[in-house]
Amino acid sequence: MKAIFLMGPISSGKGTQADILAKKFGFFHFETSRFLVAQLSKPEFAKQKEQYDAGQWVDPNWVAEIVQEEIKKIIDQRWGLVFSGSPRTVDEIMKLLPFFEERIGKENLLFFNVNLSEGESIKRSISRRICRANGHPFPNFPEFQNMIVCPEDGSELIRKSLDQPELVSRRYQEHLSRTVPVFDFLKKQGYSILEVNGEQSIENVSRDIMKHLDFAQNEATSTVNP
Repeated sequence: MKAIFLMGPISSGKGTQADILAKKFGFFHFETSRFLVAQLSKPEFAKQKEQYDAGQWVDPNWVAEIVQEEIKKIIDQRWGLVFSGSPRTVDEIMKLLPFFEERIGKENLLFFNVNLSEGESIKRSISRRICRANGHPFPNFPEFQNMIVCPEDGSELIRKSLDQPELVSRRYQEHLSRTVPVFDFLKKQGYSILEVNGEQSIENVSRDIMKHLDFAQNEATSTVNP
């Protein structure tokens, strides 16, 4: 079992890269926001829904509880997990790390920081689209500009209501103040943070991520030397 954590600011391409890894290696793409939205429809989580709808980050301890419970349901069904939305805060990683180390093993956890400037984050966010049915991401790159429906599920491509410049800027600043400290915490626990330049093309970001995956290198070697 492997677990890959793709961390970075809004529109850094975490979801796109997680989808690539999931398809290529059979990983389960754990998209935290999707699980949270399902919970936010429940009346008892009205406060969290209000925060989410305002573009704010919800209580990290609540997020950690949701993540942990959902992971328990799928951890024995796949040989790998890839995360595109967790952990986002020190509180969240402090609660989740012991669980992941016990169930998956410290040596099998990989943490990536997909770097992106604030200007590029805003530029991408206000022009990106997602599919209505499943939220598959489509950045405003040339290869997607003429796309009308999602090739995965055939649903309409729409813009997210939260992708407004002021909200994106606020979320970027929250990333700096709340997620960047997660990297320092992980380093103190003996983990390496694998840095990736998120301002490249999708293909080049994927290539740089693959360089750090031993099983990806093994697959490439076996392909060259059957």
